[in-house]
Amino acid sequence: MPKSRQQLILSVLMVCSLLIWLDNTVLSTTLETLSDPVRGLNASPSELQWATGSYTLAFATLMFTAGALGDRFGHRTVLVAGLVVFAASSVWAAYAGDAGQLIAARAAMGVGSALIMPANLAVLMWTFTGPARSTAIAISSTAAGVGMAVGPVLAGVLLDRFWWGSVFLVNVPVVVLALIGIALLVPNFRSPVARPLDPAGMLLSISGLATLAYGLIRAGQVASWGRTDVWGPIVGGLVLLAVFVLVELRVKVPSFDPRLLAQRAFGGGNVALGLLLFAVSAVTFYNAFYLQGARGYSPMEAGLAGIPTAVGATLGAPVGARLVRQWSLRTVTVPALTVAALTMGAYGLFGLETPLVRIELLLLVQGLAVGMVLGPVTAALISTLPLERAGAGSAVTNTVRQTGSVIGIAVGGTIMSIVYRRSIEPSLDGVPGPVREQALVSAEQARHVADAARRPELVRAADEAFVHAMHVGAVWIMLIGLFGAAVLLIALRSARKPAAAVREADHEQEAGPSTTETVPHAGADARPRREGEGVGSH
Repeated sequence: MPKSRQQLILSVLMVCSLLIWLDNTVLSTTLETLSDPVRGLNASPSELQWATGSYTLAFATLMFTAGALGDRFGHRTVLVAGLVVFAASSVWAAYAGDAGQLIAARAAMGVGSALIMPANLAVLMWTFTGPARSTAIAISSTAAGVGMAVGPVLAGVLLDRFWWGSVFLVNVPVVVLALIGIALLVPNFRSPVARPLDPAGMLLSISGLATLAYGLIRAGQVASWGRTDVWGPIVGGLVLLAVFVLVELRVKVPSFDPRLLAQRAFGGGNVALGLLLFAVSAVTFYNAFYLQGARGYSPMEAGLAGIPTAVGATLGAPVGARLVRQWSLRTVTVPALTVAALTMGAYGLFGLETPLVRIELLLLVQGLAVGMVLGPVTAALISTLPLERAGAGSAVTNTVRQTGSVIGIAVGGTIMSIVYRRSIEPSLDGVPGPVREQALVSAEQARHVADAARRPELVRAADEAFVHAMHVGAVWIMLIGLFGAAVLLIALRSARKPAAAVREADHEQEAGPSTTETVPHAGADARPRREGEGVGSH
């Protein structure tokens, strides 16, 4: 394949990756607006948890199935299907009439992303060989940093000028551009050996995670962990996930191979990454309401305030890669994960008058620390596996990380809801019933009803209750992050990084953080087969 065509294909694939990262980041800036009864959908905290978590849930549980579909029907076919689903569900989300429709649309967008991501990287792996492949992966992965930096600012611009649905409609022209490029440039590569589909595993993983998330979020709605409709779904979800593991252990070629988690370095490293993503998702959820709600920043100001995190994460990955080459993976990443956890705990020091520069410095350090962990650890974990196990290892890594994100949003939001409700209750003595009930839902609802009822003191009480809830949540998030650092310390106790793997992974590590990256399954170095052809060369 001519080099010029390879470069054009890489550009198209970067557009596809950018689309997913833009969508991930614009939503966090939109959460406060969606909770507004006038400008948004009057969404409750639990509904916003589902709007965020339904996307990640679909993404986490369908990615390994999407890879198998690409083997059977061609990766271009699956990539196009994913883009079409993503665009259609983006329009649906933009015009959702209530929070329930938005949640369903976001889940559909997660399906589209799950189809896009594995096919996107598979096409890249088929297109490039040798050293050019590492360079292409490094260049392609910069879309993550660009999306993290541009997404919040873009959302802020749109929300300041248009209605909230515009942040989803912006996906459509990007999809059209990507589809044109795919039609003109990308062959329909297929794997010589198709992986079997795993419908049982897919259904069990989806139902298990959804049931578990429902129980965790329900606890925040009823402000109690002891009710049957809370612990029942939690136990049921855990049972379904246990059955999922048992089923996958019996499958000859599982899409998700639990046996890999029994390996100390690989299993422990993935658990640590899952705990890190748990903490990142929870603290990001808090930050959206803190900046726009409690501090009163506009969407544009909040978007600009998030840039240090993106810059830090983008710089942290190459810095971490260089430090790992000089010292060791354990020496670099365990302290970095510890620092990341401590920065999340530092949210417990934020108040209603905290100087913005102090917040920005903390977010920069947090981004650097997270970037120094995600890139190097992910590359090292995959490199510990033989080539024929790389695909299975990729499925496990991505599923564990996305699962951490789903549960982090559910648990973090629930802690915030429970503590907020208990904190604001003393301030509602003597408040009329309807006002009281609405104020108990969330700080956003309390501010709105305070304006309508002309009770300015209620606004201050809601802000203080929210900040207290954020402080309590920050401590729990920090403990989860520190536990992840301890797990990583044990997992990497005797891990050795092969020199060849280091050289091959260097460019990938320097590419930037990715919470959704996959590696094609065994046979990625084999010659690709295009649609209608035998095995051909590129």
